[in-house]
Amino acid sequence: MKILLIEDEPQIANLVKAGLTREGFSVDWVSDGKEGERRIELYHVEYDLIILDVMLPGKNGIEICKNMRDRGITTPVLILTAKSYIDDKVFALDKGADDYMTKPFDFKELLSRVKTLLRRPREKLAIELRNGDIVLNPGSRKVFLRGKEISLTLKEFGVLEYLMRHANKVVTRDDILFSVWDFHFDSFSNVVDVHINHLRKKLNKKGKGDFLETIRGVGYRINTASEEHVVHA
Repeated sequence: MKILLIEDEPQIANLVKAGLTREGFSVDWVSDGKEGERRIELYHVEYDLIILDVMLPGKNGIEICKNMRDRGITTPVLILTAKSYIDDKVFALDKGADDYMTKPFDFKELLSRVKTLLRRPREKLAIELRNGDIVLNPGSRKVFLRGKEISLTLKEFGVLEYLMRHANKVVTRDDILFSVWDFHFDSFSNVVDVHINHLRKKLNKKGKGDFLETIRGVGYRINTASEEHVVHA
């Protein structure tokens, strides 16, 4: 899952980003309010959650939140700020924030709140993705092939989840990079190809056949010859 962090204090931003990355999230960090709002406007469909400071250079976080909701953008927002008065909390929630945390904070609590917000479906989200003999559970982050669990790294899981959520579509390397890695990652790197090869070895060695198609000059696609269906909540 991908998170946008808009925070102008580098020490806090680095702490949050490092902690969430260790938990398997992909985190983009921007430190300016106007730049953060621009990313939300252009790429909000790619983010599962926005962590938003209030006192930002360029534009206030509450204003950013209000503008999001006015535009119909429903991405969950967690306000993370030093402003601790109850009126500040009420004001932020009234402007469209989903949760509110004050600094200083404990990362364990932040992580718990992030997971709670991500469990609130904005739409009918799949609780299990299936493709033939392969089953992926986003909640437990487990993958099974013919009933047997397959061990994947966090990034391998992220690549596979993205591909399975976009079954029948050709996705580019940049699409995968943007979803699974942060936006500072080198787009000329072969890291996506490496992870695709690892997935092929792990998921094809049981005799399933070619699970992932390479579309030359474009990217990758889940093999549409496989039986595909999704189980919903």
